[in-house]
Amino acid sequence: MNKANKTELATELKDKFSKAQVALFADYKGLTASQADDLRKKLRDTDAEVKVLKNNIARLITKDGAMGDDAKNLMDGVVGPTLVAFAYKDVAATAKAFHKFSKDNEALKLKPSLMGKKAISPADIEELAALPSREVLLAKMLGTLNAPITNFVGVLAAVPRSLLNVLVAIEKKKSS
Repeated sequence: MNKANKTELATELKDKFSKAQVALFADYKGLTASQADDLRKKLRDTDAEVKVLKNNIARLITKDGAMGDDAKNLMDGVVGPTLVAFAYKDVAATAKAFHKFSKDNEALKLKPSLMGKKAISPADIEELAALPSREVLLAKMLGTLNAPITNFVGVLAAVPRSLLNVLVAIEKKKSS
């Protein structure tokens, strides 16, 4: 691979890192081609993209320091075969699929990764995987926002209901 191709690939990968909300790194040594295809398919379902990261290209990406110190330190420490999953939309769903696949296939070992410009550990990836999906989080948030309004309506409805109960009790007392 000549220098022009390396620079072009580095620019392409740098663009992917900047667009992705999280970049999950893993050692894929020992993973078969069919297992790698299966991982790509599962991650594609979560709007994520999988690329193999060449170590020299990784160092070239962070050479100018635009991605931050955490990214530079992480990329400088990349050794061995490294696979990167770029999550563009639902980080929790991608982390969940990635983590589950690594549990099912011992050949895929999680490595320290990047969330934006911040380095995260494999334990942090497990925490991301434990998060509910984006839709569930939005539903919980909307339920929380809706609760005060619902309670307020209940309080407003209680006044006429109480008056009605008093009138019914007076009617029963007069009729008996």
